[in-house]
Amino acid sequence: MTTITAILLAGGTGSRMNSETPKQFLSLNRIPVARYSFDVLAAVPEIKEIVVVCHPDYQHLFALSNSAIKLTFALPGKERQDSVYNGLMAASIQPDFICIHDSARPFINKNLVEDVINAAKTHGAATTATPIKFTIKEANDNGFVTRTPDRSLYWEVQTPQVIRSDLLQRGFVNAHHHHLSVTDDVSLVEHLGLPVQLVKGSYFNLKITTPEDLHIAEAFISLQK
Repeated sequence: MTTITAILLAGGTGSRMNSETPKQFLSLNRIPVARYSFDVLAAVPEIKEIVVVCHPDYQHLFALSNSAIKLTFALPGKERQDSVYNGLMAASIQPDFICIHDSARPFINKNLVEDVINAAKTHGAATTATPIKFTIKEANDNGFVTRTPDRSLYWEVQTPQVIRSDLLQRGFVNAHHHHLSVTDDVSLVEHLGLPVQLVKGSYFNLKITTPEDLHIAEAFISLQK
């Protein structure tokens, strides 16, 4: 059976939320935002370990009822890329794949996670994403339009992202050697010249970044009742 370590990124400060509490630990329907995706990851049978990357002050918010899954903690890094690396280094098992998720995205579900896992099993790396719905303009430094790209070619990348363990490790070695900085994890695989499969996700897989996002999330939950 395939073994997977999930790295849940919960170390952000949430500066745009205008709150002393980081966005991923704010209450959403009386539950910390980060617990939503944590509980989903814990329900995926192939995930044998969850590494939560967060400040020690918030470790008490995570607990597992399933004794078959190992819970590990890692400290956040300076940048997102550093936090993922810290999570990878903290993993106590040697999994076949690494599943990385941003805890500020609470509305994933078990089926979506498994779809991305299955795509990664076939292609080595995969990420959930949604097609861009709006028109994109390319502009120059003065704010004038220089080009209107074909939006059918563009996707908004989300998480979870699943990468074969050896590819992720190679990606980090390459990034360190060439001083590369990436904002998502599958980019490490792209820099190796290897394929990444896009898995169509959901437009409801929003990332809570601003107070408005939290209100939208609350409205979404109320619609599900």
